[in-house]
Amino acid sequence: MSATPTDEALFEAAEAVRARAYAPYSKFRVGAAILADDGRIYAGCNVENAAYPQGNCAEASAIAAMVAGGAKRITRIYVTGPGTEPVTPCGGCRQRIREFADLDVEIISHGVDGEPLRATLGQLLPHSFGPDHLGAR
Repeated sequence: MSATPTDEALFEAAEAVRARAYAPYSKFRVGAAILADDGRIYAGCNVENAAYPQGNCAEASAIAAMVAGGAKRITRIYVTGPGTEPVTPCGGCRQRIREFADLDVEIISHGVDGEPLRATLGQLLPHSFGPDHLGAR
């Protein structure tokens, strides 16, 4: 499947913010870009801290930017990292994404030198617990 203009814009936003990641300990820079329900792209990078686990993952940073920008729902998300293997959201970030995305939302994970992995949130986080279980939606 070839990249759409939206995919290209998300990839570029994720890569641009990945370059600004603060990762002095792991040296593993990650960028994430969200297409939100308001049509805008919100990006975030990982920010490490010497006092683990006080840092932020790129996905969490992008979600915070989305919420601060006034958007409410994720409609698509792109995650980039170094190397050839796709960099997928960690378990905690999959749950964070679940808070703001439907299970059919596509998450595109990319190692900048390889082919992207396309999966829905439901595929990456099967049998998940979310806001609907608590009557929040």
